[in-house]
Amino acid sequence: MPLSPSAAEDQKLTVFYDGSCPLCRAECNVYRQTQGAEALRFVDVSDNSSALPVGLGRSEAMARFHVATPDGQVVSGAKAFVEVWARLGRWRHLARVARIPLVLPLMEWGYGVFLKFRPVLVRLFVWFMGSRP
Repeated sequence: MPLSPSAAEDQKLTVFYDGSCPLCRAECNVYRQTQGAEALRFVDVSDNSSALPVGLGRSEAMARFHVATPDGQVVSGAKAFVEVWARLGRWRHLARVARIPLVLPLMEWGYGVFLKFRPVLVRLFVWFMGSRP
């Protein structure tokens, strides 16, 4: 028996992303266009009217990638990316690779480095995308 619309919605992974960041928007747009995206619900945390889970502040949500699993667990960083990838057709292999011992800690370290350089990378992204025909 198929799930009711509200029950199906409750089974989705909620992706919290910074919609004011062009790089974050572009990444979520890629996810939205991928097979399996119907298993995701996207919440733009830069919109002050967006509801956030208890314990997740807006500035924290904008500073780091977070997801909420259907059972209500909030996960951030590399683990959050793996949760998304596990639900997307062509990305599932990356989720499997991330489960190899030591891969997830390395991904988390890399994500931490990325976050330090994110403002510069966003400016480069905006410049590059603006200079394309």
